[in-house]
Amino acid sequence: MTAKTILLIEDNPAISNSRGAPLRRAMWPTKMVVVQDGQEALDYLFGSGPYAGRDLSALPGVTLLDLKLPRVPGLEVLRAIRADPRTRRMPVVILTSSNEERDVATGYDLGVNSYIQKPVDFTRFAEAIRHLGLYWLLLNEPPPQAK
Repeated sequence: MTAKTILLIEDNPAISNSRGAPLRRAMWPTKMVVVQDGQEALDYLFGSGPYAGRDLSALPGVTLLDLKLPRVPGLEVLRAIRADPRTRRMPVVILTSSNEERDVATGYDLGVNSYIQKPVDFTRFAEAIRHLGLYWLLLNEPPPQAK
């Protein structure tokens, strides 16, 4: 069985500086890609910058998106994902510390699949990601990829 990929778009230094190593161990055998800001996320998804030449047919099984990101804000990343026919159906879960009604409403207006306020404690955060991975990668019926 091929491991599906979780794309974690997260700028928290406790997670992104280690490039998600503790989370990767918790998610084995799932592959986890961690990017640190909105621009790096767009580069990864659309094969530009340091990710030029990446196999663009290999979409993440689920993308976990923080909203408060450097360079390109999370809602702009979501807008770009939904604007491209190749990534439009890709499952995206907003996982953020924000519980502002405006952010929740805008996220759903832009087509997010789920909005979750992330736990502050790292252990609970890792457990939340493990549960999200189990649901989105094992239980959920993924959408057909765009042609």
